[in-house]
Amino acid sequence: MTQNSNTLPATFRALLLTKDGDAVSANVTDVSSQDLPAGEVTVKVDASDLNYKDGLAILGKLGIRTYPMVPGIDLAGTVLDSSDSRYQAGDAVTLTGWGVGERHWGGYAELARVKADWLVKTPKRFSAAEAMAVGTAGLTAMLCVIALEDAGVTPEDGEVLVTGAAGGVGSVAVSLLAARGYRVTAATGRAETEGEYLRGLGAAELLDRAELSALKKPLEKERWAAAVDVAGGATLAGVLASTKYGGHVAACGLADSASLTTSVLPFILRNVTLHGVDSVQCPAPQRQRAWNRLAAELPEKLLKDGVQMAKLEDLTRLAAEILAGRVRGRTVIELG
Repeated sequence: MTQNSNTLPATFRALLLTKDGDAVSANVTDVSSQDLPAGEVTVKVDASDLNYKDGLAILGKLGIRTYPMVPGIDLAGTVLDSSDSRYQAGDAVTLTGWGVGERHWGGYAELARVKADWLVKTPKRFSAAEAMAVGTAGLTAMLCVIALEDAGVTPEDGEVLVTGAAGGVGSVAVSLLAARGYRVTAATGRAETEGEYLRGLGAAELLDRAELSALKKPLEKERWAAAVDVAGGATLAGVLASTKYGGHVAACGLADSASLTTSVLPFILRNVTLHGVDSVQCPAPQRQRAWNRLAAELPEKLLKDGVQMAKLEDLTRLAAEILAGRVRGRTVIELG
């Protein structure tokens, strides 16, 4: 099937970023369908979500080079039109990453046109909104779990630490690991307000994240068999220093800092392995493997609890909140 712009509405609603000098503005507006970027597949977007990177983009802190831009690094919806034989009109599809919402118009719009290679078919278990309750955060969390398990980590090895546990990636990681029988310690800066929520996800113990960043010795008391870190910076340095001999750490974020000041001692004296995990350009086979496991293993509770629904008009406010660390779990943006 070839793309046919005549089948599309003349305009669609979108959150559009514009730049005047150094000032970036975000406004919900009507956009002409003729302005959609190039791509093989046109999607009616039913839902998107909110990630830390989205917050940076909306508030002009991501370093986007081309304006106007529709942000939103994730989307889920229904194929309207496709020139690629892998996708037909009516297919339910999901997109995360690939620079969408940064270099290519993204998910905060009623329509999107994207490359077919960027899409996966939405697992039948998930509605569009549920796929976005998973989104980049859930995909990244599962890729971290897979990295640890492929390295040989088992529940019998001991405690697994998850930093940023009340956030999007962290909350999914806690839930997935606990469901697979791991004893999970959830590190958060919001233990007093989020403790009950995290225990409900399966955390066996809570830890104030400040305790990790306060660890200054290159080698601290051995505690963690493995860890999922979304923070970077001093938090990750503390995690590495306190990981047990032969342990594995999956690092996937920089909520604390992109810098890492540590020593080689955890690596050369304790045989600790640091795994970098990226979901943005994750190859299709690994991406599909992770989505298949999410469909099979994600606890139903996570699709209901800790998920808030919002509209395009809420995004500027929510962007400030997620950057300030005040967003729990996942936020789904309704577009359908």
